[in-house]
Amino acid sequence: MRAAHPRIAGVILALTDDPQSTTAWATGARGEELLGRRLDGLVDSGVCVLHDRRIPGTKANIDHIAVCPGGVFVVDAKRYRGRPRLQVEGGLFRPRIERLLVGSRDQTRLVGGVHRQVALVRDALAGSGLDVPVRGVLCFVEADWPLVGGSFSVDGVSVVWPKKLADMLVADGALDALAIDAVHRTLAAAFPPA
Repeated sequence: MRAAHPRIAGVILALTDDPQSTTAWATGARGEELLGRRLDGLVDSGVCVLHDRRIPGTKANIDHIAVCPGGVFVVDAKRYRGRPRLQVEGGLFRPRIERLLVGSRDQTRLVGGVHRQVALVRDALAGSGLDVPVRGVLCFVEADWPLVGGSFSVDGVSVVWPKKLADMLVADGALDALAIDAVHRTLAAAFPPA
């Protein structure tokens, strides 16, 4: 704006709202921060967390990587309004198609993003000779979740709220403290802070 209109840019910027992309980024960052604080509270339960990790060679990042007795959880935090739900189409005579809806909006594209992040984390672990289960999670912060039930899976990606995610992370699993530390260090080196 300042380059295009050097004399009146200050006035234009003062009178206009932030672009939608800036507002969306700030909302998302707040959701990541809220979830990050909650995950940090699980350290005493044997959960090690990496926050806001850069994907090398890209501008993209992974919101949270949690290493716990149950393995590695790649968590994409979202701060959307509306109720997350699974919509299934097809079945017996047609291919089964699963869609992630939040409110009335189709957000299935988010599942593909988590799959890409999970693949990168798996590759980093395999490159270090570590065979550890890796799961993808979409965690909706401040969504309209029902009082009973509500979590589900879309194409292998768990869709949960923060408390449900915490319960998943502190559950028993095969990794001991030494294995958790080794995996944590490997992933910290592979995915630097953003």
